[in-house]
Order: sequence, then C-alpha cells, then structure tokens
Amino acid sequence: MSEKVKPVGGAVYFLPIQMRMPLKFGRETVTDVVCCRVRLRVVGKEGNTADGWGETPLIVQWGWPSGLPYAERLTAMKDFCLRLARVWTTFEETGHALEIGYAFLTQVLPSLLREGNREGARTEPMPYLAALICNSAFDIALHDAYGNLVGLPVYETYRPPFLRYDLSAYLEPEDERVDFRGKYPAAFLIADPPRKLLAWHLVGAKDPLTEADLTGDEPNDGYPVLLADWITRDGLKCLKVKLTGTDFEWDYERLLRVGQIAEAHRVWWLAADFNCTVTDPEYVVAILDKLMREHPRMWQMLLYIEQPFPYDLEAYPLDVRPIAARKPLFLDESAHDWKFVRRGRQLGWTGVALKTCKTQTGALLMQAWAKAHGMPLMVQDLTNPMLAMIPHVLLAAHAGTLMGVEVNAMQFYPQALKPEAKVHPALYQRREGCVDWNSVRGSGFGYRLTEIPRILPEPAWVAE
Repeated sequence: MSEKVKPVGGAVYFLPIQMRMPLKFGRETVTDVVCCRVRLRVVGKEGNTADGWGETPLIVQWGWPSGLPYAERLTAMKDFCLRLARVWTTFEETGHALEIGYAFLTQVLPSLLREGNREGARTEPMPYLAALICNSAFDIALHDAYGNLVGLPVYETYRPPFLRYDLSAYLEPEDERVDFRGKYPAAFLIADPPRKLLAWHLVGAKDPLTEADLTGDEPNDGYPVLLADWITRDGLKCLKVKLTGTDFEWDYERLLRVGQIAEAHRVWWLAADFNCTVTDPEYVVAILDKLMREHPRMWQMLLYIEQPFPYDLEAYPLDVRPIAARKPLFLDESAHDWKFVRRGRQLGWTGVALKTCKTQTGALLMQAWAKAHGMPLMVQDLTNPMLAMIPHVLLAAHAGTLMGVEVNAMQFYPQALKPEAKVHPALYQRREGCVDWNSVRGSGFGYRLTEIPRILPEPAWVAE
C-alpha cells in the first residue's frame, strides 16, 4: 500500500546573499539574492511525522522581468511565499508528494496568484513564473519530507506502490505512438544515475574575459575572475555564454572571444543563451550562419541554443524551425509545465531545459512528457546555492541530460556555500570539469542536514 501524507506545519526562512560578481539576466543585473528556505512537516496515515526541506533563490530579475522597482517585486515575491506557507500547511490533499504537488499546481496556485494580484497595490501583476519560483521551495520540501517519512531516497518512490496513479492521470500524449497508461515517472528516469556530471560554467555578459576587460572593481577574494583562470582551476569542459539578443555585433564578437579562449584551453562544448530578448528567429539564424561560415570549428563546438525568445509562448508563437534545423533549441523560461512543452514542440523547439525552481513535481512530469516524445533534456541553474544545489544536481543525474548540468553558484557566491561544502565538498566545488554527488545519501534528497554547520535566521513564518 502507498503511504499517504498530508502537510501539517512548517517554517519559512529568508536568507540574503551578496554576489561577488554581477550577473546579467535579460535587461537587468543581479547583485544580491534572497533565498527562500522552507521546512514542511507531513503526517502519515499512522500519525507518524517527518520534516522536509526545500530552497529556491528568489531571482526576481529572471522570474519577473519588469520596469517595476526591484525592491517592490522582491517584497511581492516574499509576501507570496508567506501566503503559500499558510495555504500549504492547511492543504487537505493526501497522497504521494507528486500527487499533492500536482493538485496544488493545478487546483490552488493559479487562483492564489490571482487573489494576490488583486490584493497587491502594484501597477503590474506578478507573472506565473515568479509564482512557480516561490512555490518550488514548498514543493521540493514536500518531496523531501515524503522520502524522509518512508525512509527512502525520494527518487526511489516515483513508482508503485508509493504512487497510486500512473502518468496518464497527469499527461496527454501528442504522438499516437506514446501511451502513458501503466507508466510511472521511474520509467523515464535513469535507474543507476551517474555520480559525476560534467559541469557547465556560466560566462555572464558582464564577466571579464581577459585582463583588458578588468575595471579595477573586481573582487580580490582568492577566487578566479578571468575566464581562463576558471577553466584552468576547475578543469572546465563546458561553457554557456550569455548574450544580449539585441546587439548583433556585440553578441557575435562575444561568442567569438569566448570560443577562442575555449579552443585555446581545450574546452569541449559551448552553449548560447540569448536571455529571452530576441523577437525574430532570423537574428539567431544569422549569427549561426555567420559562425558556421567564418569559424566552422567553433560552430561545431556549439552544442545547443537556450531560449532566445520572450517568456510568453502564447503571445510569441514563433516558428523556430529555421533555428532548430541548425542547432538543438531548448525551451527554458516558457516551459512552465508539460502543456507548454507540447506547444513548443508544435512550433519546432527541439528540447527542454528543466529547472527545479519550477517545482520538482513539474520537472518530473515535463521530463517524462519530453522523453516520451523524443525531446532531449538539459537541467539549467538558477544560480542555486546552499541546499538548492542538491535537488538541482539530482534532477540532472536522474533525468538524463544532453550533457551534464549547469552549476554556477560557486562562481557568484562561493562564500555562501561553505557550510554545505563541509559535508559535500565535491558537489560544491567543480573538479576536473565535474561535480560529484557521492556524498549525498540517506532518505529524501539526502541533504545530511544535521551535519551542515549552518545557523539559520529567525523564521519569517512558522506553524507547528
């Protein structure tokens, strides 16, 4: 028989972190982050209880690009986290974490967002992606709590007898050859996942590449600043390049400069991220074709393109087949759930970039739908620090990606990782181009939380 649990209490913490280097997201720049850490308590059918933990950085600039002041958007997202806490801990749904998480996503989150937007004294409503980010910390904590209650790593519970319903209860196939009846998430996960994954390093649009780019404002904290030094220190093999999507000459030159450093240091792969600012597919096509003509070796190193276009797939239903014919093209910000993945596939998108910040539940369902329809996967970072790093890397290992996992928290706030790194040193430090999660073990997400010497602030909200 499956173990049915119900959320009954928990706590919310806000942990501010200062970034050592600025990171550009679209038209905005991130210099500091607030992480939402959630403890969620569940009770089982026999009255036994267990706590679970989840964490997500509230990167406002990514989830809510806007002209509204940053502080106003951050406050709204923090307030929404507290609203979520009150609803999660009184939610009456019971079952597996996936079943409860899906019910919350479909039955509660949209109406809760509408209510919050009606009550908020803002000139602009919070977008659904920002709400997903806030909700993800609770959803991740729920999955961790379920694993802790049954005493198993959470990835061992995505099958019967723990799950009551197969994937046909959640997903609809588009291809007549696909049938989700009798299949559970475990059918699309790697049974024996690799413990070491190639690590993608993010080359931010503001990152200095060579000494000529230095301004004198860079930190002198013992960590690398220049790209070549990062490659040498961490043995990097994969670089993701942030571009503007609005300045053709700058983007092309930036790609060339990074590519030349990559070639000189025997990096294997590049990826291009246009930051969701492109509105015409021809912009990307022109860069790819120019690169192929002038630098064919570098063009071969380019493994995939990350979402160049605005977030709203319905408002921008662009035919992207000209790009996908040249390089794999991955949905990211637009992939709110598997239905958006389906719509993207109809428009010619090649694959999906999963993120735990859109909930563990949603990521599992998206990866199953995408894999069933032959779409490759990546798992992309939201610069996940501290606890947020562990579910992120576990998703990449179990889902199976085109190539490794993006991990860049060690670039932007390495000091913040030190407590977790004492327990998981090879996960919070890239070595020989890889991260290694062999130290992750035990039930739930295997955080080994009691061993991590982190002192939390007073909770912003608590209910037992």
